[in-house]
Amino acid sequence: MMIFAAIVLGILVAIIPQIAWLLVFLISKVFHFSCSYASFGYTSVGLVVFAWAILAYGFFFGRFTLDINSVKYANKDLPEAFNGYRIVHISDLHLSTFDDNHQKLQDFVDSINAQNPDAICFTGDLVSLGVEEVLPCKEILKNLHARDGIFSVLGNHDFLIYSRKFNSATEREEAVEQLARFEREELGWNLLRNQNCVITRNGETLTFVGVDNQNCANQGFKTIARGRLQDALQGTDGFRILLSHDPSHWQGEVLPQTDIPLTLSGHTHAAQIKLFGWTPAKWSFIETDGMYEKDGQNLYVNVGLGCTMPVRLGANAEITVITLHR
Repeated sequence: MMIFAAIVLGILVAIIPQIAWLLVFLISKVFHFSCSYASFGYTSVGLVVFAWAILAYGFFFGRFTLDINSVKYANKDLPEAFNGYRIVHISDLHLSTFDDNHQKLQDFVDSINAQNPDAICFTGDLVSLGVEEVLPCKEILKNLHARDGIFSVLGNHDFLIYSRKFNSATEREEAVEQLARFEREELGWNLLRNQNCVITRNGETLTFVGVDNQNCANQGFKTIARGRLQDALQGTDGFRILLSHDPSHWQGEVLPQTDIPLTLSGHTHAAQIKLFGWTPAKWSFIETDGMYEKDGQNLYVNVGLGCTMPVRLGANAEITVITLHR
C-alpha cells in the first residue's frame, strides 16, 4: 500500500511539469510567438529528477528516521512522589506504514522500552483504514513495557471514518469496538474512552485522563467529535494529565473549561514536512509540534511515528521522553 502510494505521488510530480510545458506550447500558438523549448525541457526534466529524488529520500530514509526528544516539565503542584516520573509520549502509529518493514516497528518499540518509562502515553491513530492493520503487528506491540502501564486514546483514524468498506454506520461502530477490544485485551493497554485512571505512589496520586477524538476550534480539517471532557474528568482531583488526539481540543475546550496542567496530543504529523523549523501544518493548526504554554497550562504535540503519506521530510518520527519535576 505504501509503495503504491509513493509511486502515485511520483507520477503526479512528474506530470505537473509536463502540463506546464503543454500550456506554454498552447499559449505560444494562440499568440503567435516563438518559444525555445530546449531550455524549458531541460528544466522540466531536472525538476522531475529532483522531485523523484526527494520523494525517494523521504520514502526510503526519512520515513523511518527517528528523533528521541527529551523534555523536562516542571510544575509546583506535582506531588513529590512523582518527582522524576518519566512519561514516553508516542502518537500516530498508522500501522500500515510498516506493511513493508515490520523490523522498523520493532526498532521503534525497542527505542521506546530503552527509555525506561514509568508510563507510556499513546495519543491515538493506531491504524489508518482498518482493524486488519493491527494483526501483523500484535506480537511486536505486546513488547511495549512501562512500570505503570500504557495509556491510550482513539484518534480520528481509529474511528475508521476514511474506510469505504462498511455498508452501514452500525458496521463501522462494531469495527471500532473491535479495535478498542484489541487494545485492551490483546495488547493490555489502558484505553481511556472519556475515562480516567489514577496512579498512586506513597499515598499521592497522578491521574491520566483520556478522551475520544475531539475536533474543535476551527482548526485543521473537520474529522470527528466524540470527546466528552467533563465525563472523563468525573471524580478526578489533584494533578492530571490529559490525552487528547487532536491539539485543537486544547484551545477549544481544555483551556476555557479546565485547569489541566499538561495535555498530550498528536494528529498534525507536522504535515510530515519540516524545513528550517517551518511546517505547512501551520496553515491549518495553531499548535503543530512541540511544547506550548498559556496561562500556566501546557500542551505537547507529538508528530507521530507512522505516516499517512508515505514520505517524511524533516518532520522525523518522534519519541518524546517527558520527565516530570516539581
